[in-house]
Amino acid sequence: MTYSEILKEAKDCIGPFCKACPVCNGLACGNTLPGPGCKFPGNTAARNYSKWQEILVNMDTLVESAPIDTSFEVFGKTFKMPVFIAPLGGLKLHYGEKHTDQSYNSILIPAAKDYGVCAMAGDGMDADVMESAARDMAAVDGIGIPTIKPWNKEFIFEKLDYLRKYEPFAVAMDIDGAGLPFLKKYNPNAGSKSVAELKEIIEYAGKPFMVKGIMTPGGAKKAVEAGASAIVVSNHGGRVQGDCPSTAEVLPSIVDAVGGKVTIFVDGGIRSGVDVFKALALGADAVLIGRPVIPAIYAEGAEGLKIYLDKIHAELVDTMTMCGARKLSDIDSSFVFRP
Repeated sequence: MTYSEILKEAKDCIGPFCKACPVCNGLACGNTLPGPGCKFPGNTAARNYSKWQEILVNMDTLVESAPIDTSFEVFGKTFKMPVFIAPLGGLKLHYGEKHTDQSYNSILIPAAKDYGVCAMAGDGMDADVMESAARDMAAVDGIGIPTIKPWNKEFIFEKLDYLRKYEPFAVAMDIDGAGLPFLKKYNPNAGSKSVAELKEIIEYAGKPFMVKGIMTPGGAKKAVEAGASAIVVSNHGGRVQGDCPSTAEVLPSIVDAVGGKVTIFVDGGIRSGVDVFKALALGADAVLIGRPVIPAIYAEGAEGLKIYLDKIHAELVDTMTMCGARKLSDIDSSFVFRP
């Protein structure tokens, strides 16, 4: 079965908001909320995708023939390729009745680990969403990253205390979740965090900590100051703020600001192994991919995820082969062309 066949199958079990499009480019869903769309005016997800397509790769096959190595190491763990699965939530609301967040994560987390990558899991008003994901991660040697919303500090500490029992190898916070309506209503001190507040949270976590939702060099520098082990250049797929630049547009300036001090992931509109290659050439260490994974799991479960990741991996290997890169550390800005 191919990923195209999976998408055809997914049309019967996903929706009504997600259309299981041949390419998840943000055009069909636009500002559809609930659904996989964006906050008004509904253009950020589409911009994320289109800006990666404007970047081209430089082909060069006059190089020594050698095996292609896509392995990626972070926080003391080695993975098959520099692709993690982004945290997603509200599955029933946004993607249809077939899966709850818990049932989706119960498939995703072990399937990702079996493949050799890492799944991140979301958070929400229902505490069991994160807690059940932590248990699923513990069952696969802690390979998974729970992603906590920027609640008030006391509630975050409670969640970190719970996670301590299950020992995921890293934790994360999607700091841009401050723009989510339910979080704004939750508590006066939920939402945005000062550098001092984030530093206290990271120190309390006591393990590698990813800060997701960085979109400016200044924000990246503040995350580094707070003690982040990694940052994720991400605009939440446009869910929290419309009219944002794409992650491809802001990534180079963020790399220039903090490159080398922390691991840099980028999320948003990356839809192929070629896009993964482009992201690495612009200075990212790895990428997150989220929305295209959902139709794969809705249609074919763990096997659907494997088929999708096989596609991404094969495309990455092919691009590295044709551009003359033999390992990830070979890839730099000389491998891409920006008209």
